[in-house]
Amino acid sequence: QVQLAESGGGSVQAGGSLRLSCAVFGYSYGTYVCMAWFRQAPGKEREGVASIETDGRTNYADSVKGRFTISQDNAKNTLFLQMNSLKPEDTAMYYCAADYRFTACMTPIQALGPKQASDGFGYWGQGTQVTVSS
Repeated sequence: QVQLAESGGGSVQAGGSLRLSCAVFGYSYGTYVCMAWFRQAPGKEREGVASIETDGRTNYADSVKGRFTISQDNAKNTLFLQMNSLKPEDTAMYYCAADYRFTACMTPIQALGPKQASDGFGYWGQGTQVTVSS
């Protein structure tokens, strides 16, 4: 059973940076895994931000490309999201997600609607709040 726990959220002014972490418990080392970050702003649908596969291949939403970097440690037990040049529109609850199926990372992250994301990723964290003020 995989469990995910996010941390690192907070409040920051526009232009600032934050680094989110997601601790992964129960991962079987050496197994393929697709991990991702999603976010949901008040009154909006959940949207994909970035994903990373076991071999390091990454995919980003256009809205964060060049500003956010997704990474993972070698043991795959921590997922990171480095967020630079933050904008007020980045304000949201950020969730990490994971799945062992190859299909999880086949669709570009920004193309995943809320239902596709829920169906495609079997493990989710509780979320961490990011607030960016202007």
